[in-house]
Amino acid sequence: MPDVVLPVLNESGAIPWVLERIPPGYSPIVVDNGSTDGSGDLARRLGAQVVHEPEPGFGSACFAGLSAATSDVVCFMDCDASLDPGQLPRVADPVSRGTAQLVLGARRPTERGAWPPHARAANWVVARRLRTRSGVVLRDLGPMRAAPREALLGLGIADRRFGWPLEMVLRAAAEGWTVQEVEVDYRPRVGTSKVTGTVKGTLRAVRDMQAVLA
Repeated sequence: MPDVVLPVLNESGAIPWVLERIPPGYSPIVVDNGSTDGSGDLARRLGAQVVHEPEPGFGSACFAGLSAATSDVVCFMDCDASLDPGQLPRVADPVSRGTAQLVLGARRPTERGAWPPHARAANWVVARRLRTRSGVVLRDLGPMRAAPREALLGLGIADRRFGWPLEMVLRAAAEGWTVQEVEVDYRPRVGTSKVTGTVKGTLRAVRDMQAVLA
């Protein structure tokens, strides 16, 4: 069954909810990317495998989790309770069946305020540029996704910041992977947002993605 990589930076308020909803057979790998609120220790006490990644950056955390994974299929998702781990089979099953090599969860807001307008607009712009650059048609560069572990390592994703999710899709498309999208629920996160909830965070992510596109 798949491993689930969960990048974490001060998510102690959300970790219990996330881990208790991990589907049976899925193995959570919490990557502590410099938390100061005890997130790593809490995740370990709750039974998760914990990897400490001192190099800051979303891509650094994702790569550390991918390197620690051992399952044939690896999932990624945010650990802020904005996404329901119970829906992980939606992205993992097509990869396990071999009908797709990369599956992304297209976020469908379930509550007001889950996806701020500035973040949604930025995502739309990047998705359009992705279509122009690669031909891959996506509505959302969703943070819940799944892919085969060995093949994903073979892509050689180099970005270690917020360009990681976009570079994954670009390199997969260049290799001729079948890329699919499925809907997943999206709810307001627990705790303080570091990216989509703030204009500054969103602009930082867009800047990293523009660097990858360039």
